[in-house]
Amino acid sequence: MGTAILGTGSCLPERVLSNVELEQIVDTNDEWIRTRTGIENRRIGASGEFTYQIAAQAARRALEMAGVGAEQIRLLVVGTISSHMLMPSCACFVQQEIGAHNAFAYDINAACSGFLYGMDIADKHIRADRDAKVLVIGAETLSSRLNWQDRNTCILFGDGAGAAVFGHVDAAERLVLGTNHYSDGRLWQLLYMHQAPSTNPDLLVPDNPGVHIIMEGREVFKHAVKAMEEAVGGLLDRVGMTIADVDLMIPHQANIRILKKLMERLEIPEEKVVLNVMHYGNTSAASIPIALDETNRAGRLRPGTTVLFCSFGGGFTWGATLLKW
Repeated sequence: MGTAILGTGSCLPERVLSNVELEQIVDTNDEWIRTRTGIENRRIGASGEFTYQIAAQAARRALEMAGVGAEQIRLLVVGTISSHMLMPSCACFVQQEIGAHNAFAYDINAACSGFLYGMDIADKHIRADRDAKVLVIGAETLSSRLNWQDRNTCILFGDGAGAAVFGHVDAAERLVLGTNHYSDGRLWQLLYMHQAPSTNPDLLVPDNPGVHIIMEGREVFKHAVKAMEEAVGGLLDRVGMTIADVDLMIPHQANIRILKKLMERLEIPEEKVVLNVMHYGNTSAASIPIALDETNRAGRLRPGTTVLFCSFGGGFTWGATLLKW
């Protein structure tokens, strides 16, 4: 008995931005991008594809798969760093869009770890209230938070949303087996994004470059691989399992070099790892639930499959989650 995923959904903007198109925008080329990131394309939001709108569409698809009505949702959580507004939250906008009027709703700002943090919240909420249904979404329109002249960041990120419905099940399968999450605010300057300049002159941040992602890529790489390796190792030790017991790993789709290095350190074969970074780039909090939904709809998640999730993002935030499908 425990918390299980009852349904998944995802939504991606229609527009595809290729590496070749990026060559017309910034000083880069297709080969340079592919070699360093593995990314070939990414999706870019257009009119009618604000963060809350693609989040709501992903939610509808997850609810439909789960056979759960929006009015049955008790808690609605959205992981995002690119909400439509600061207030109300993206979650409140989604609540309005899908009619989840019996839920209470809020956002999580944990960057790329937002969906995993949300899974942890869902698990603990359902353990306290077995009748509750929880909707967790990761949604981003990072195209609105990029400096399109900075080739170190604008080539990496894309837009999209993914969602999952959680509930209690009595079966021995389909359970969240454990979570292992961390953060370290001391390293924030390696990956961050400013707010709009303050209207209070005494609270102005000197040299605020604007509301876009700034990243020290090499340093993030080193911390990301080590942190995820340790989070996964600690979680497996805690639940009494090894990496050989994992049937499928769905990691945050940061870039292919981070993912390849992580696979090497964990000693997990590539055929056990879900990779879609080449198609969508880094969609931050949306990357894991998008990959989860695609994997689910492709029939790769069968009853009893042991699935490992891991992520790393700005904050720094990172962690791992293990479940039995």
